[in-house]
Amino acid sequence: MKLVAGLGNPGKEYEGTPHNIGFQVVDLLLEELGLTGFQQKFHSKLCRTTIKGEACIFIKPQTYMNRSGLALAECAGFYKIPVENIVIISDDLDLQPGRARLRNGGGHGGHNGLRSIIESLGNSSFRRVRCGIGRPAGKKDVVGHVLGKWSRAEEKLVRSVIDVVLEELIRFLETSQFENSSFSAPELSKSHS
Repeated sequence: MKLVAGLGNPGKEYEGTPHNIGFQVVDLLLEELGLTGFQQKFHSKLCRTTIKGEACIFIKPQTYMNRSGLALAECAGFYKIPVENIVIISDDLDLQPGRARLRNGGGHGGHNGLRSIIESLGNSSFRRVRCGIGRPAGKKDVVGHVLGKWSRAEEKLVRSVIDVVLEELIRFLETSQFENSSFSAPELSKSHS
């Protein structure tokens, strides 16, 4: 059994914000897989399916970012999902928009959602997809940045790299392959060639 969790905050006011990129990726992944509808379970919006004969669960914790571990631990514990079969999708201030990084294990890097998950699971060996949202320019505060809105240019870059992330997530769901790697939106790759 595999578990894919996208991190974010519940509520209309947080929709489309950089901090909710995990929710956005899960929504787009379900769309790509042709799945619809969530049920409420484990303090989360949850959707289940079977891929290549293996049960796969997708969740969007509704506990707010800082308590994401509560939902994750409940779900993983109930289904006895091994930590190496868990993928967490979150935002990352240290990556610019249009960049993403896949990692097996690691620390929380100051991300409160990941910190909560590590504390709740008592383990940091889960897999993670970190999607770049960049740091705010100038003196703009971090909270205002992560809970603000994307510019059109950023939105385009983010959507472009999410398409690559979706391919990697589907590959993991179908084959269990998940390798440490970094990705950039094609537009960024061209500008740095």
